[in-house]
Amino acid sequence: MSKAIVKTTFEASRTLRPIYTGGSTALDASGRLLVTSVGENALVVDLETGDQLAQLDGDGEVITTVAITPSGSHAIICSRSMSMRIYTLPPFDDLAQSVEAELVRTLKPHTAPVVTAAVDPSGTLLATGGADGSIKVWDIRGGYATHTFYGHGGVVTALCFFETHTQEDFDQADPKKKKKKAKGKVLDDEDEDMADDIVVVSSSTIGLRLASGSEEGKVRVWDLTKRKSIASLDSHVSVVRALSFSAAENALLSASRDKTVIVWDVRTWKTRRIIPVLESVEAAAFVADSGFCMIGGENGKLRVWDCNRGSEVTEDQEPGPEFEAVVAIQYSHGLPFALSVHADQTIRVHNLDTLSQLQPGLKIKPLEIIRRISGNDDEIIDLAYVGPDRSMLALATNTESIRVVSIGQSEDGPSDQGKDRFFGADVTHLEGHDDIIICIDVDWSGHWLATGAKDNTARLWRLDPQNASYTCFAIFKGHAESLGAISLPRVPPAPSTPAYKDPLSHPPSFMLTGSQDRTIKRWDCGKLTSLKSSEPHTPKAIFTRKAHEKDINALDVNPASTLFASASQDRTVKIWSTEDGSVAGILRGHKRGVWSVRFAPKDTPIITSNSGTSTSRGLIVTGSGDKTVKIWSLMDYSCLLTFEGHSNSVLKVLWLPPSELSSNANEDDDMEGAVTQTATSQARPLVASAAADGLVKIWSPYTGELETTLDNHEDRVWALASPTPSGSRGDVKPSSSRTSPCPFALASGSADSTVTFWTDTTSATHTATVTANAERIEQDQQLENYIRAGAYREAITLALQLNHPRRLLTLFTSAIDSADEAASEDSPLKEASLTGNASIDQVLQSLDQENLRALLVRLRDWNTNARTSRVSQRILFALFRMYPASTFVELASSGLKKRARDAHSAAAMKDILHALASYTQRHYRRVEELVDESYLVEWVLAEMDGGVGLGGLNLGSDADQDVLMLGAREEKV
Repeated sequence: MSKAIVKTTFEASRTLRPIYTGGSTALDASGRLLVTSVGENALVVDLETGDQLAQLDGDGEVITTVAITPSGSHAIICSRSMSMRIYTLPPFDDLAQSVEAELVRTLKPHTAPVVTAAVDPSGTLLATGGADGSIKVWDIRGGYATHTFYGHGGVVTALCFFETHTQEDFDQADPKKKKKKAKGKVLDDEDEDMADDIVVVSSSTIGLRLASGSEEGKVRVWDLTKRKSIASLDSHVSVVRALSFSAAENALLSASRDKTVIVWDVRTWKTRRIIPVLESVEAAAFVADSGFCMIGGENGKLRVWDCNRGSEVTEDQEPGPEFEAVVAIQYSHGLPFALSVHADQTIRVHNLDTLSQLQPGLKIKPLEIIRRISGNDDEIIDLAYVGPDRSMLALATNTESIRVVSIGQSEDGPSDQGKDRFFGADVTHLEGHDDIIICIDVDWSGHWLATGAKDNTARLWRLDPQNASYTCFAIFKGHAESLGAISLPRVPPAPSTPAYKDPLSHPPSFMLTGSQDRTIKRWDCGKLTSLKSSEPHTPKAIFTRKAHEKDINALDVNPASTLFASASQDRTVKIWSTEDGSVAGILRGHKRGVWSVRFAPKDTPIITSNSGTSTSRGLIVTGSGDKTVKIWSLMDYSCLLTFEGHSNSVLKVLWLPPSELSSNANEDDDMEGAVTQTATSQARPLVASAAADGLVKIWSPYTGELETTLDNHEDRVWALASPTPSGSRGDVKPSSSRTSPCPFALASGSADSTVTFWTDTTSATHTATVTANAERIEQDQQLENYIRAGAYREAITLALQLNHPRRLLTLFTSAIDSADEAASEDSPLKEASLTGNASIDQVLQSLDQENLRALLVRLRDWNTNARTSRVSQRILFALFRMYPASTFVELASSGLKKRARDAHSAAAMKDILHALASYTQRHYRRVEELVDESYLVEWVLAEMDGGVGLGGLNLGSDADQDVLMLGAREEKV
């Protein structure tokens, strides 16, 4: 009976990770490439697809500012270590999911950290403002400073490049002001000599200007052609946070924390209008080709103002909480949207279409938020697949709201959203809780999501992706302390029932909650059928049970919905009757608190171990702070198996469906050890466990062994989720008959703010292994055929490709030996061949760089042994005659930059050639010593010619003595 060896394998196919952790951001002119700060590094993100195209490595210090050229050709990051790094970005391909960013320069621009940076419209110049009050302008491609400006008395906080109109345009607008000084401008003493040059500029050129703002509230305008300050605008009384220029309005806008926005006329540098916005402004920008400007600040709302009238265009908005304050606005001329960056590390995309049709004097509703991007999710506490086709993921992220993201293309969403939504895009945020959400659970249909939070309440959410409706259906109040566990039934009702046909109109029949107050409550939800109520339902608990002596960490309902389990910090797990809340059994055995509990899927095969046998009543798995995973029998509540392998507390356990390969494998395998299979005709599920050691492990209850370890997190893994919540292929039947678009078998969420999606690659890995082995066997057989047929050329080429060093040495040795035996000393065939065999010469002449490198590595190894050095020297002689010296120089230079792929050729080519030279010199010295010793033999034989010491022995003729001497020398050599 054959034994099928099937090793379970998983691959981390996609990852949701932070794209913005606070700090500076930059947007290119196309509105597609966004550069964000992520700790000590920066990311280039594609806004259309959500792909992280490139990571820009920092220098280990916190990034202070980032910038990107309008064309997206260069990205610049500056850090607290006073360094500036310039990266080049290749032309962007719509189909590419990543690009290779190359660091071209590292500079030290200022004597203090760079606080702000700006790129001119042409993308050739970069301006940096430092904490030392200086401003420098850089040639981005050349990497050198073109201008240095001094004049600010404090930190430079805002920069803006702009181009002014020609003087002829100014004269047509107002001829009388051709050479008149601007009233109301304030110049320093050293700038008085520039007074006549304030407005007088060349009519044949367009002047490039740079505006700068500082923490002292002053705005300066610099002429890059004259390298001087041409205006000093001193009207703000606090930090200038933003500068923006409008060519259509010929105006410069400055926004400050003094709660004002000032519009300056660039022809006279007079104040055109002062707008009191009644909030501390952190960001502002003109909307192209209009007199409107966008501002954002401490209120957390994006507001639009008419700069000519000085009135707000958008309707009044309620100020948001402090953590939602706007810290930056990203906008480029001509874009139909603008980005607002908030203090809570979120980015919101606002639609600007309503401004194009706005009539002066009218008001509009606040700009529509068409997308919301969460830059950083903080800790991932819990997660669940939601939606009828499991194309979305609900995340509890250490906040008061649930973030729902898209993880697959779905036909259930609205026509303008569902089909084109990219991976990781925010679908909605479920807001309503007043404190951090601790636990979530989803029902069998994916339409109903339950959440429990620290505000002592639970909520039931109705998810309708088809109509983009995500509402709170019911609020459950009654616990005295925060909720730590929540559970819904996961088994679908009978197919003929209305609840199965229309799950959106039929909430789950009941819900269970567990709290730090050590009680468990059951809530009936099936009777709450009214969906038209504007306010959420507030049902009362059916029963309340004092369950444990310490906090309750987890709840789970069995497949038949007749029992439920509660896991607690008191180191026990209790099995309860769902109907009346009576205790049916207690699982004791863990030495620390139990963090997670899960019932086995329906129809799980029976297992037998030394500790007992499971029955049709089923199995249950638990994970504990004692670093173990245990599987229990519901027959007598005994522990059947204990898995040990984690180095820290096990925080989550989950049943996984078997892979297709495992399901189809031979089920009659003889199981070794204590655990054997007793039901071979059924698929055997696996158990996944996540722990505080940052690892996810997959276990087989039927072999008692660890199948694989999944490692892609840097902190404790709190959450696990599967598209089939109960772990069985047949248990969850979505209301839609379509195939689920979710290709991931498992998702894990960690305290490192990342979610990893794992794909079961068992079948693909097995198939690839079988195919590779078959190809290897065929190639080995082909090599053997070539050797037997004496086809040295084909055999040597194939041996090089297959990396068979011993066979390769045997081939060279036999080929060279046979050639030496067949050819005489004066044979013309041998003289024409460098190695003595024409087939070998043909192979050596046709080697590519990779094969030539591999052969030199082998020759180096053979050359170290005197027995194989003869073959090595013969091949080396031929190679150095066939290839010019430049070939080996190229190999050496490429070897220094790129290591060979194989372990046997990991050394650089320079080291290989040095080793060949060293051992070749050693062999040459050995031969010279043998030759020298042969002269001693000749002298001894010559002295023996007279018969001295031979007792008159006749040595024969002189010719015989010469032959004897020559034979002795050759033998010695």
